[in-house]
Amino acid sequence: MSESVTRRLRVYGRVQGVWFRESMRQEAQALGITGWVRNRLDGTVEAVIQGEANAVRLLTEWTKRGPSHAEVQRVDETEEPAGTFTTFEKLGTG
Repeated sequence: MSESVTRRLRVYGRVQGVWFRESMRQEAQALGITGWVRNRLDGTVEAVIQGEANAVRLLTEWTKRGPSHAEVQRVDETEEPAGTFTTFEKLGTG
């Protein structure tokens, strides 16, 4: 088993109102990833994801496509300081 990594993702494009957060929550759950995802006021989606390095890589690749109605322009990825999450949450309403 590889070590746990944590990443912050910012997803740009048409990513709100297309079921992005719930789809990402489902993908994260399937991959055993914890953290959270939320819509931002500027129209982007932000997430902090934590898990086994390969699973985090797979979810990051998924965010570059998103669900079928999303139009992802780009994904910015940064390392996140240490911390521990126990679940993956969809924050906010909608």
